[in-house]
Amino acid sequence: MITAATRIEDLTLNVTEEIHVRASLEATFTALLEQLGPFNAVADDKPMPMKIEPWPGGRWYRDLGDGNGHFWGVVQAIKRPTLLEITGPLFMSYPAVSNVQYRLSQVDGGTLIQFRHAALGLIQEDHRKGVTAGWGHMNAGAKKRAEAVRSR
Repeated sequence: MITAATRIEDLTLNVTEEIHVRASLEATFTALLEQLGPFNAVADDKPMPMKIEPWPGGRWYRDLGDGNGHFWGVVQAIKRPTLLEITGPLFMSYPAVSNVQYRLSQVDGGTLIQFRHAALGLIQEDHRKGVTAGWGHMNAGAKKRAEAVRSR
């Protein structure tokens, strides 16, 4: 049986979140890179360390050792400490491309992170259902890490 997606809603994904962090721009940006990298974890706090090369064209990937792993994307733009933008397939091992943006700005009492994940392609239903919670967990980890640095 051959099926075809005909509605744009079936081919797109858009997740947004605003995260208010009680820490400086610099501390928040550093914590974000750490969370997306070596301190990444899945929802049950099981470690899933990643590697991020924080420069334009740098890779974001999961290194499983012995030349094995999963490519998530490349750093499309980075402007420390206000912007990190990544493009690539992320966790989707099928025809899809994503753009992830973290825009940070200084606000009263700390930093505001404006997060957006937009994707286009074959979006599997299990990914569509879990992506908001997954990003929420990852973004909460970055916030917690940044605020912990501030409280020391």
